[in-house]
Amino acid sequence: MEESEAMAKKEEKAAEAQKPQEQQKEKPKKAARTRKQAKKKENTVTLVKSKRKRSIARGTARKGSGSIRVNGANVFTMKPEEVKHEILRPVYLNDMTKEIANGLDISINVKGGGISGQAQASGSAVAKLISKLAGSDTIRKEYMRYDRSLLKDDSRRVEPKKYLGPKARARNQTSYR
Repeated sequence: MEESEAMAKKEEKAAEAQKPQEQQKEKPKKAARTRKQAKKKENTVTLVKSKRKRSIARGTARKGSGSIRVNGANVFTMKPEEVKHEILRPVYLNDMTKEIANGLDISINVKGGGISGQAQASGSAVAKLISKLAGSDTIRKEYMRYDRSLLKDDSRRVEPKKYLGPKARARNQTSYR
């Protein structure tokens, strides 16, 4: 009996001796986690997707110097000018949007469709990024008041082809001679 009590006391002492060592080991881990979390917050990337006709634009934004790139090319050097203006239209809406865009590095990857559809999808992606990172609802409301298509995707799609004709609705011309 006495031996079992003595063994139990020894185990308790050993457990108490290990507790402070475990607590000391955990504290630096917690500090390291908070540093990693702080680093993650600095390098946070925001992702959005936008569609227009057959074009699909995927945009990413992170804190930076205010550069906007579409498929790796700087928007400010793009030709024709109409395409550049279509992409930058959400940035130049008002002073708040300019401020937010100047603090972001925006990168857009766009595929499909033609030049005009790609430009409109890219502009929509820029507007979504700015409104998402604004922190308040006022910019989203401004975009909706200015042009709803900047924040809402184009849901129209091509109708599938049916039988007895060359297109979805066109039919072959009938001839009775």
